[in-house]
Amino acid sequence: MNIIVLNIHPFEKRLAILEDSRLSELIVERKDHANIVHNIYKGIVKDVLPGMGAAFINIGLERTAFLHYSDIVTDFFEDVEDDSINDTINLSSTSNSSNIKNVLKEGQEIIVQVKKGPINKKGARLTCQISIPGKYLVLFPNKDRIAISRKINSQQEKNRIRSVLNSIKDKNTGLIVRTDAEGNTEEDFKNEYKGLFRTWQLIEHKIKAETAPNCIYDENDLANKLIRDFFHSDIDKLIVDNKGYYKELVSEMKDIAPELVKRIELYREDSPIFDAFGIEKEIEKMYQAKIPLPSGGNITIEQTEALVAIDVNTGSFIGHNSYEATVKKTNIEAAIEVSRQIKLRDLSGIMVIDFIDMESESSKNEVFEILRQNLRKDRAKNKVYYFGPLGLVEVTRNRMRPGIYHTTSQPCSYCKGSGRVLSQNAVAMNIFRSLQRAEYFVNGKNVKLIINPSLNTFLHNNPGYFNNLKLNVTVVEESSLRDEQFKILYDNDKKELRNTYSA
Repeated sequence: MNIIVLNIHPFEKRLAILEDSRLSELIVERKDHANIVHNIYKGIVKDVLPGMGAAFINIGLERTAFLHYSDIVTDFFEDVEDDSINDTINLSSTSNSSNIKNVLKEGQEIIVQVKKGPINKKGARLTCQISIPGKYLVLFPNKDRIAISRKINSQQEKNRIRSVLNSIKDKNTGLIVRTDAEGNTEEDFKNEYKGLFRTWQLIEHKIKAETAPNCIYDENDLANKLIRDFFHSDIDKLIVDNKGYYKELVSEMKDIAPELVKRIELYREDSPIFDAFGIEKEIEKMYQAKIPLPSGGNITIEQTEALVAIDVNTGSFIGHNSYEATVKKTNIEAAIEVSRQIKLRDLSGIMVIDFIDMESESSKNEVFEILRQNLRKDRAKNKVYYFGPLGLVEVTRNRMRPGIYHTTSQPCSYCKGSGRVLSQNAVAMNIFRSLQRAEYFVNGKNVKLIINPSLNTFLHNNPGYFNNLKLNVTVVEESSLRDEQFKILYDNDKKELRNTYSA
C-alpha cells in the first residue's frame, strides 16, 4: 500500500511517502527557505519604458520585477525542438522593442512567470511564456504542438512518443519532450501528463479568482508539488493532520481530480502523525552516516564538497554457502537501500559507490540493473555508469531541492564549520514535538524547558512555535547548554523527559 502522510505546522510542512509502510521520500517545506523561480504571478504593470524595451511589473514582492519585450512575444513552437526551456523561446531579432508601449499599459493586469530570481538590488526577471516543467515533459498552455528533444536520435522512437502523447493530451496544450523520456512507457507519460495538466487547471482557476498582485502558483509550495508530482492513482491514501489544510486539499481536488477526493483523510488521533507511522525514527536515521542492511551488512554515506562517497560492507553478515553468494546478497540489498537513501537525502552531483568486489560478471550485471531500475523511479534526472576499472559505480543526479541534511542544520559554532548541528528552527520543532508527546502523560502539570540563551532569543523573535500546546511551559536559560541541547523537567523538577534531542 502506498500512503502519503502530511504533517502541517505554521513554520514547517512535511510530506512523507510510504511504500509498503517504508519511508521512500521526504519533503520539508520551511518558511525561511523560499525560492520564487518558476512561480507564476498575476501582476500589475507599473512602468512601461519603450527606450529600454521593457516594463516593470508589480507582483507583490519588495522590488518590482523586470519584463523584457522579448519575453512577451514568443514563437518557440514553430522554430525549435530542444531539451531546454530557455533555448526554445526564440524571438526574431528584427522585433522593434519600442512597440512594447502598444502591448502593455500602466495599470494593466498580466500573467507572468519568474525566469530568474532577484539578485542584490535587482528585481526578478519575468517571462509571459508560461510553462509547467515535469521530469519527462514540459507543458505549455494554449499551444498545440509536441516538440521532441533533438538528443533523441531515433526517428522511430520520436514517432512512437508523438503518437502516445497525441492520444493522451488535451487540445490547446503544447508539450516539450525531454531527453530522459526516451524509452518511457505509455503509463509513464500518462501519469506525468495528468499531474501537469491538473496543475494547469488549478492555475486557470486561480487566474480567474485571485486579485493582482498575487502569486497564483508557487512552484515550491507543498500543495502544488503534491497535486503535480505525488498524488495520483497509485496512491491508496493521503492522510493530513491539519483540518484547514485538509479542507483546502479537498476543495482543490474536487475541481481537478474528484476521483481522488475519497482517498484524502483527516488524522484525528492524539499522538503526532509522524510518530504513529514510524516516520520520525526514519528521519533520525537520515542524519547518520552508517545505515544497516537487512542481512547484517551496512552502507556508509559521506558527503564532501566534490562528491558523495558510498561504501558497502558485509558487516556482521557471514553468509551460509559461499563468499561470492554472501557478497552478492549484500550488494543487492545495498543497491536497493542506496537508491532509497539518494532520494530521501536528495543527494546530488557526482556519487561514487564502492560495492564489495565480485568476480562474476553476471553478479555485477544483476546488482547494476537493480540499482538502475530503482533509480529510474526517482523523479530527479540521474544517470548510472557501469563498474569502472577501479570497480566503482558512478551516479550523477540533478538536485530536486535543498537536501534535508542542509535545510535542517547549520555550520557548528563550536567546531568552526568542520561539522554541523541542528538549526535553531529544527531544534524548536524538536522541542515542540517533545512537548506534544509529553501532553499525554504529564497530565496538565507544569513543565520547565531549559534551553540555551541564543535559542530563547530565537523563540522570542519567532512566536508561534508552541501554539496549541495544552502544557504550561516555563522557559529557563542555561548558558552551559549547546544550541541544539535542551532539557524538559516536570513534577516539580523531579523528573526529566527523556528524548533523543535532550542534553
